[in-house]
Amino acid sequence: MKRIKPYLLFLIAAALIALLYIINPPMGSKAAVTVLSSFKEMLFILPPVFILLGLLDIWVPRETMVRFMGEGSGLKGALLSFLLGSAAAGPLYVVFPIAAAFMRKGAKFTNILILIGAWSTTKIPMVLFELSAMGLKFGLTRLALNIPVILIITFVMGRAFSEEERAALYERAEQVD
Repeated sequence: MKRIKPYLLFLIAAALIALLYIINPPMGSKAAVTVLSSFKEMLFILPPVFILLGLLDIWVPRETMVRFMGEGSGLKGALLSFLLGSAAAGPLYVVFPIAAAFMRKGAKFTNILILIGAWSTTKIPMVLFELSAMGLKFGLTRLALNIPVILIITFVMGRAFSEEERAALYERAEQVD
Protein backbone atom coordinates (compact mmCIF):
# COMPACT_ATOMS: atom_id res chain seq x y z
CA MET A 1 0.00 0.00 0.00
CA LYS A 2 2.91 2.32 0.74
CA ARG A 3 4.08 2.14 -2.89
CA ILE A 4 0.59 2.80 -4.22
CA LYS A 5 -0.22 5.76 -1.96
CA PRO A 6 1.59 8.42 -4.07
CA TYR A 7 -0.36 7.26 -7.12
CA LEU A 8 -3.71 6.76 -5.41
CA LEU A 9 -5.35 9.91 -6.76
CA PHE A 10 -4.20 9.07 -10.28
CA LEU A 11 -5.48 5.51 -9.98
CA ILE A 12 -8.86 6.67 -8.67
CA ALA A 13 -9.19 9.17 -11.53
CA ALA A 14 -8.24 6.50 -14.09
CA ALA A 15 -10.79 4.11 -12.59
CA LEU A 16 -13.48 6.79 -12.71
CA ILE A 17 -12.74 7.54 -16.36
CA ALA A 18 -12.85 3.80 -17.15
CA LEU A 19 -16.17 3.52 -15.32
CA LEU A 20 -17.49 6.54 -17.19
CA TYR A 21 -16.39 4.92 -20.45
CA ILE A 22 -18.32 1.75 -19.57
CA ILE A 23 -21.46 3.71 -18.61
CA ASN A 24 -21.32 6.31 -21.38
CA PRO A 25 -18.66 5.55 -24.05
CA PRO A 26 -18.81 8.91 -25.90
CA MET A 27 -18.46 10.89 -22.66
CA GLY A 28 -15.76 8.52 -21.37
CA SER A 29 -13.82 8.95 -24.61
CA LYS A 30 -14.14 12.72 -24.37
CA ALA A 31 -12.93 12.66 -20.75
CA ALA A 32 -9.95 10.47 -21.67
CA VAL A 33 -9.03 12.75 -24.61
CA THR A 34 -9.25 15.81 -22.34
CA VAL A 35 -7.03 14.19 -19.70
CA LEU A 36 -4.47 13.08 -22.30
CA SER A 37 -4.47 16.55 -23.87
CA SER A 38 -3.84 18.15 -20.47
CA PHE A 39 -1.11 15.63 -19.73
CA LYS A 40 0.57 16.36 -23.07
CA GLU A 41 0.38 20.10 -22.37
CA MET A 42 2.04 19.56 -18.99
CA LEU A 43 4.80 17.50 -20.62
CA PHE A 44 5.64 20.42 -22.89
CA ILE A 45 5.37 23.15 -20.23
CA LEU A 46 6.87 21.69 -17.07
CA PRO A 47 10.34 20.61 -18.30
CA PRO A 48 11.31 24.13 -19.46
CA VAL A 49 9.94 25.53 -16.19
CA PHE A 50 12.08 23.14 -14.16
CA ILE A 51 15.13 24.01 -16.27
CA LEU A 52 14.52 27.71 -15.60
CA LEU A 53 14.08 26.98 -11.89
CA GLY A 54 17.40 25.13 -11.87
CA LEU A 55 19.03 28.13 -13.51
CA LEU A 56 17.37 30.41 -10.94
CA ASP A 57 18.90 28.31 -8.17
CA ILE A 58 22.34 28.62 -9.75
CA TRP A 59 22.31 32.17 -11.13
CA VAL A 60 20.43 34.10 -8.45
CA PRO A 61 22.18 34.13 -5.08
CA ARG A 62 19.97 33.84 -2.01
CA GLU A 63 21.20 37.23 -0.80
CA THR A 64 19.91 38.89 -3.99
CA MET A 65 16.48 37.31 -3.62
CA VAL A 66 16.32 38.29 0.05
CA ARG A 67 17.31 41.86 -0.81
CA PHE A 68 14.70 42.27 -3.54
CA MET A 69 11.86 40.06 -2.26
CA GLY A 70 12.74 39.08 1.31
CA GLU A 71 11.43 40.28 4.67
CA GLY A 72 12.93 43.77 4.41
CA SER A 73 12.00 44.38 0.78
CA GLY A 74 8.86 46.38 1.56
CA LEU A 75 6.97 47.94 -1.34
CA LYS A 76 9.81 47.14 -3.75
CA GLY A 77 9.38 43.40 -3.11
CA ALA A 78 5.61 43.59 -3.47
CA LEU A 79 5.87 45.48 -6.77
CA LEU A 80 8.50 43.09 -8.10
CA SER A 81 6.31 40.12 -7.14
CA PHE A 82 3.34 41.71 -8.87
CA LEU A 83 5.34 42.49 -12.02
CA LEU A 84 6.83 38.99 -12.19
CA GLY A 85 3.38 37.45 -11.80
CA SER A 86 1.85 39.78 -14.38
CA ALA A 87 4.62 39.23 -16.92
CA ALA A 88 4.34 35.46 -16.59
CA ALA A 89 3.29 33.07 -19.26
CA GLY A 90 1.81 29.68 -18.74
CA PRO A 91 -1.00 28.09 -16.78
CA LEU A 92 -1.54 28.61 -13.08
CA TYR A 93 -0.02 25.28 -12.01
CA VAL A 94 3.38 26.55 -13.19
CA VAL A 95 3.50 29.22 -10.48
CA PHE A 96 3.60 26.73 -7.61
CA PRO A 97 7.07 25.26 -8.28
CA ILE A 98 8.25 28.82 -8.93
CA ALA A 99 6.78 29.93 -5.60
CA ALA A 100 8.56 27.03 -3.88
CA ALA A 101 11.85 28.06 -5.49
CA PHE A 102 11.33 31.66 -4.36
CA MET A 103 10.58 30.40 -0.85
CA ARG A 104 13.83 28.40 -0.84
CA LYS A 105 15.64 31.58 -1.88
CA GLY A 106 14.16 33.55 1.03
CA ALA A 107 11.28 35.48 -0.54
CA LYS A 108 8.78 36.94 1.92
CA PHE A 109 5.51 35.00 2.35
CA THR A 110 3.30 37.93 1.36
CA ASN A 111 5.39 38.49 -1.77
CA ILE A 112 4.82 34.85 -2.71
CA LEU A 113 1.08 35.36 -2.29
CA ILE A 114 1.19 38.50 -4.45
CA LEU A 115 3.11 36.58 -7.13
CA ILE A 116 0.48 33.82 -7.16
CA GLY A 117 -2.39 36.33 -7.19
CA ALA A 118 -0.90 38.37 -10.02
CA TRP A 119 -0.10 35.21 -12.01
CA SER A 120 -3.68 34.04 -11.70
CA THR A 121 -5.47 37.29 -12.57
CA THR A 122 -3.31 40.00 -14.13
CA LYS A 123 -1.10 38.31 -16.71
CA ILE A 124 -0.27 40.85 -19.41
CA PRO A 125 -1.17 38.59 -22.37
CA MET A 126 -4.54 37.85 -20.77
CA VAL A 127 -5.19 41.54 -20.07
CA LEU A 128 -4.29 42.48 -23.65
CA PHE A 129 -6.64 39.82 -24.99
CA GLU A 130 -9.43 41.04 -22.70
CA LEU A 131 -8.91 44.64 -23.78
CA SER A 132 -9.17 43.69 -27.44
CA ALA A 133 -12.03 41.19 -27.04
CA MET A 134 -14.10 42.71 -24.24
CA GLY A 135 -13.24 46.37 -24.56
CA LEU A 136 -11.29 48.94 -22.59
CA LYS A 137 -14.00 49.58 -20.00
CA PHE A 138 -14.37 45.90 -19.09
CA GLY A 139 -10.62 45.21 -19.00
CA LEU A 140 -9.75 48.21 -16.86
CA THR A 141 -12.71 47.62 -14.53
CA ARG A 142 -11.64 44.02 -13.99
CA LEU A 143 -8.07 45.12 -13.28
CA ALA A 144 -9.26 47.86 -10.94
CA LEU A 145 -11.22 45.25 -9.00
CA ASN A 146 -8.64 42.46 -9.10
CA ILE A 147 -5.60 44.38 -7.92
CA PRO A 148 -7.14 45.44 -4.58
CA VAL A 149 -8.59 41.94 -4.15
CA ILE A 150 -5.09 40.44 -4.57
CA LEU A 151 -3.84 42.76 -1.85
CA ILE A 152 -6.79 41.99 0.44
CA ILE A 153 -6.33 38.24 0.00
CA THR A 154 -2.60 38.61 0.64
CA PHE A 155 -3.28 40.62 3.81
CA VAL A 156 -5.89 38.15 5.09
CA MET A 157 -3.79 35.07 4.30
CA GLY A 158 -0.69 36.71 5.73
CA ARG A 159 -2.55 37.19 9.01
CA ALA A 160 -4.32 33.81 8.91
CA PHE A 161 -1.10 31.79 8.89
CA SER A 162 0.81 31.59 12.15
CA GLU A 163 4.61 31.80 12.20
CA GLU A 164 4.72 28.03 12.78
CA GLU A 165 2.52 27.37 9.74
CA ARG A 166 4.65 29.66 7.57
CA ALA A 167 7.79 27.94 8.81
CA ALA A 168 6.23 24.57 7.94
CA LEU A 169 5.45 25.83 4.41
CA TYR A 170 9.01 27.05 3.95
CA GLU A 171 10.30 23.72 5.27
CA ARG A 172 8.13 21.85 2.74
CA ALA A 173 9.46 24.12 -0.02
CA GLU A 174 12.99 23.14 1.00
CA GLN A 175 12.09 19.48 0.51
CA VAL A 176 10.76 20.02 -3.03
CA ASP A 177 13.36 19.11 -5.62
